[in-house]
Amino acid sequence: MTQPLDPTVQEFVAALNDNDQDRFYAILTDDATMSDDGVERNLTLWTDSEIFGSNGRMNVEAVGDGGTELVADYTNTRWGSMRTAWRFTVRDGKISRFETGQA
Repeated sequence: MTQPLDPTVQEFVAALNDNDQDRFYAILTDDATMSDDGVERNLTLWTDSEIFGSNGRMNVEAVGDGGTELVADYTNTRWGSMRTAWRFTVRDGKISRFETGQA
């Protein structure tokens, strides 16, 4: 059985799947950073392109590291469906960093 997601990470996933940009950005720290396939990205530009501008959806398949790492089937209209890994750094109830890439 897979472990539960960290509540902050769960809110990230829910906001992403609901296409709710206000909720999504509210769960991030003001100085949040991210990378995709090991390359540092501009968080706002990346999320506009890969999530909100392309109807991104995440179906969580496995959870690890106390609920701050997950593997998901990620689908958007830009790339289709792919197996992805996500790792989150949670600070004071918000996400300060996330890293994603193909799993």
